[in-house]
Amino acid sequence: MTKDLLALGIEDLGLNLSNKSIVDLELFLQEMGRWNQVHNLTAIEGEKDSIRLHLIDSIAVLPVMRQFVQSVSPRIADLGSGGGLPAIPIAIVQPSWQLSLIEAVRKKTAFLQHIRGKLGLQNIQVISDRVENVAMQQPGQYDAVISRAFTHLARFLNLALPLLKPDGLVFAMKSKRADEEMANVCKDDWRLLADESVFIPNLSVERRLLVLSPVRKSIPTPLSKT
Repeated sequence: MTKDLLALGIEDLGLNLSNKSIVDLELFLQEMGRWNQVHNLTAIEGEKDSIRLHLIDSIAVLPVMRQFVQSVSPRIADLGSGGGLPAIPIAIVQPSWQLSLIEAVRKKTAFLQHIRGKLGLQNIQVISDRVENVAMQQPGQYDAVISRAFTHLARFLNLALPLLKPDGLVFAMKSKRADEEMANVCKDDWRLLADESVFIPNLSVERRLLVLSPVRKSIPTPLSKT
């Protein structure tokens, strides 16, 4: 499969992947394909489609993320992680980043735990719960939140906000309809830091990565009585 990865343009992303990363990405796709036959983790079947629409799509956001993530070992939550996208490929390529994969569907979290053990990924945590519950249990704990095809943008931002540290970031992986979704986001609550086109080699679809930060409203100082 290495030749297929190279032919599909993974080198064109400019990520300087190590041999170990390539091997682990291949194994991840193999295991996803094997589990998908029984557990229907994703609707996309076939190795090349999986490579194009899953793996490369997931790691293509890294050049932009690296520009904004300042911490050496940031805590990042992947909301509605499903079969581990984009978190597993990101964790493979960025071993110093700590990723929490939040997924409520048990058959999917079983796969995530399997992959964690199979690849020996010490930098991921699998959380089998609803995002709303995790937000109550771990408020303000994450440097960033990311999602791929989880829900519409306004709802994603509402779910992400309680998880974020005061200076936290949201990375929203979107398609050409991102403008429509942004129109429903309250500009008083969120600031758009970047709207970047994401290059997917050999794939003629439009991908965009929106980077947003919450607007932290100051608390008015009570007027002193005279």
